[in-house]
Amino acid sequence: MTKRRSKKKKSGSNGYGSGKNNRGAGNRGGRGNAGKGKKAKHQKITQNGVHELGEHGFNSRNDPQNGINLRDIDENIQRFLESGAAEETDDGYVFYADEAGYDKVLGGGELRTDIEIRAERFSSSAERKLEEGPGETVRLDG
Repeated sequence: MTKRRSKKKKSGSNGYGSGKNNRGAGNRGGRGNAGKGKKAKHQKITQNGVHELGEHGFNSRNDPQNGINLRDIDENIQRFLESGAAEETDDGYVFYADEAGYDKVLGGGELRTDIEIRAERFSSSAERKLEEGPGETVRLDG
């Protein structure tokens, strides 16, 4: 009794179009390790060990923003006092974002203490929370 073959088997191409396609080593870029120098997995040994060719990482096209959340300001106000990025007043605290190394104040979390925040930029949620809560915003000209 003979086995039945499907139409794909009968064609001799195994689903690669013409029977000439996918025939030899050219479809695989060579035999064995041939062509390895141009392939993605190529490794070159240097004095420091293995160096993979190609670029690594990426460069952002945008200026990186260094932001801090309201929650982090509230939790770390004592540390900012010690470093000089904040000062204590009669009403509460004054936090200077640029002296602490931050460009923007973000709206994550909430303020539980009365803190006046001086920064170049505020997110819309941070401004809204500061208007509603005990804090206050002062926008610096940058």
